[in-house]
Amino acid sequence: MKHNPDRLFATPHAQVADFAFNEDVVRVFPDMIKRSVPGYPTIVENLGVLAAQFAQPHSVLYDLGSSLGAVTQALRRHVQIADCRVIAVDNSQAMVERCREYLHAQDSMFQELLPVEVREADILSLQFEPTSLVALNFTLQFIQPEQRLGLLHIVGQCLGGLL
Repeated sequence: MKHNPDRLFATPHAQVADFAFNEDVVRVFPDMIKRSVPGYPTIVENLGVLAAQFAQPHSVLYDLGSSLGAVTQALRRHVQIADCRVIAVDNSQAMVERCREYLHAQDSMFQELLPVEVREADILSLQFEPTSLVALNFTLQFIQPEQRLGLLHIVGQCLGGLL
């Protein structure tokens, strides 16, 4: 997959619209995230390593705010536990579409990866299944502050169902 350099805000704009994870952002997102989050590739890879230690058999692993699916891909590469599956969720249609493309490409390069379902949804209104792992990699910053604790409480309850 071709990655374009992030030059979305390189030239002055007369009026800057609210930031949105639209097709323009999706096109440059790999460059944007690597430049704006120091160590991003290392963080993502280590999430997969940690997940392999904590994921439990016969459970769902969530990647909330999955964007292009980097964490989902790391989970699939590292977690080799019986009957686990990944649910990747993002509220941006453009991100979800590109994520599916990337995961399809990963499927062609690796064998025996965890199955994954990619959903376009608002994580605040999800009906969670019992889970052994939830990744919220740089996601809470996009949730309204007054809604964060409620989301974490719901996630904690889902985690408690298997612990």
